Amino acid sequence: MTARPPRNPQRRDQLLDAGLAVLAEQGARGLTFRAVDARAGLATGTATNYFADRDTLLAELGERIHTRLEPDESELAAARGGDPTPTVMRRLLERVLARREVYVALLELRLEATRRPALRESLTATVRARFEADVAFHEEAGAPGGRQAVALLHHAMEGLILDQLTLPGALGDPDDAGAVAEQLAAAVLSREP
Repeated sequence: MTARPPRNPQRRDQLLDAGLAVLAEQGARGLTFRAVDARAGLATGTATNYFADRDTLLAELGERIHTRLEPDESELAAARGGDPTPTVMRRLLERVLARREVYVALLELRLEATRRPALRESLTATVRARFEADVAFHEEAGAPGGRQAVALLHHAMEGLILDQLTLPGALGDPDDAGAVAEQLAAAVLSREP
């Protein structure tokens, strides 16, 4: 997979965001350059000027998803001090639910990675790098539990997010999901090894 040099970074982001929308709405099978161009409102063939092939587009979508879901610096600054984890978990859930299409695209991309080894490799590297950043933030904040607690929080939150995106209300009131996120954090951190 080789990336073409960015001609126009804003146009590249526009195409990637259009790709996320197509992926969320139509799944990986519907993700074509033509569909991305149409969703972005650009001339047919534009995406091929930015992405060498479909594998490159898929890998870059993985990066874009994580960029779109990252908290901004003001959110991180507000979470520092004391134990920020319950607040960070609630805010993560709120951010994901406000950007449903982005997380649904991530789910589609993860499913596609089960069939594409190169995508699995690039997506694994992206997720691993984000995880290491989360561990560093957790340790910098002085939160209990370390790396294992962060891994458990990731697993727990991914389940909660999946429930809220696909079957909200199946396991409780969807309006209580923020409190559930905080309870998950408290439960994981109270059982640190």
